[in-house]
Amino acid sequence: MARKSRKSASETAGRTSVSARAVKPTRKKRAKATDTTIELSDFRRTEDGELAGGEPLDIRAEPVDTDAEPILSDESTAALDSDEIDEAGGEISEPRAEPPAEAREPDFSLVPYDSLSRYLAEIRRFSLLSREEESVIAKRYFKHHDPADAYKLVTANLRLVVKIAMEFARASKNLLDLIQEGNVGLMEAVKNFDPYRGIRFPSYAVWWIRAYIYRFLINNSRLVKIGTTQAQRKLFFNLRKETERLEAEGFAPQPKLLAQRMGVKESEVREMQERMAQSEVSLDQPLSADDEGASLGDVLPDLGENPEERAAGDEWREFAKEQVDEFAATLKDKELEIFNARLLAEDPMTLQEIGERFGISRERVRQIETRLKKRLADFIRERAADIDRAQP
Repeated sequence: MARKSRKSASETAGRTSVSARAVKPTRKKRAKATDTTIELSDFRRTEDGELAGGEPLDIRAEPVDTDAEPILSDESTAALDSDEIDEAGGEISEPRAEPPAEAREPDFSLVPYDSLSRYLAEIRRFSLLSREEESVIAKRYFKHHDPADAYKLVTANLRLVVKIAMEFARASKNLLDLIQEGNVGLMEAVKNFDPYRGIRFPSYAVWWIRAYIYRFLINNSRLVKIGTTQAQRKLFFNLRKETERLEAEGFAPQPKLLAQRMGVKESEVREMQERMAQSEVSLDQPLSADDEGASLGDVLPDLGENPEERAAGDEWREFAKEQVDEFAATLKDKELEIFNARLLAEDPMTLQEIGERFGISRERVRQIETRLKKRLADFIRERAADIDRAQP
């Protein structure tokens, strides 16, 4: 009976010890707080593993001083926070050492980032200019070309570029590319703006911004450029609109009618329609999946001169040069000078200059030139009967 009592007391003491160590002290004051102080005597284990010996437990309740320092040390508190308690013996194990900062794995967590939203937030920092401020700055830049004034005009109209670029958002995959080209057009507008013409700068800059966006779309819409001249660029942007307008009116969009509406040639409309209807095709792509050796470029016809035509052209040019040199040898004085200055020179002299040089009228110089051309044709025809069929 005594052994059971001692055993029960020992187990109670062991649990109380672990519980007392596992409670984290606090510095907060609590009204009427009490604690239990337990004094245990030394115990020893017998061969069968039970606790034996020791004095009776002395348990007494004492009020706790809430202003006193914590019972546990900082090291024990850190160990308790990390829940490193030996479940078998109720003892606190050694705290684990944290790895150094260099050995920790970096945090690669991604943060959502939208470059367009970031750009729009940046341009909101620049204030707009009133009509009076804009006029003063534009006139000052027109007179002194101060980069600070140009900077103010550009930054105050960045929102205008974004608004215009939004109109072409469906034509490009990246809206920021259109905004960038529009900004280049805005800077070009600042260079060419004349504030004394009675036009506000934004009204003038709109045309430059659109022009640079148009050029960007033409140059980058396809790998092969569609419009390289002003007429082709006009067709590129207006052909589809005019086609839809004719269809809405009930007319068939024929090339002739489109050319009349747009003021261009019918051949140019047909050519642009063919360019816009076809997509780029690689000349190196194989003709079929089975034939890996032949490509599309191998079967396209060569529209250039064949070797026979090239050789014939070279022979004709050599013959013509010889005949011209022989004909020039038959000329002298005034005729030779006019022949060299008017027919053989890369930059021919005018009739007035030759007439003043020889003291004759322009009409007389023209008559001599016409007679020399006829004599040269007869001279070559005498030596080559098939001259009329020759291809120069």
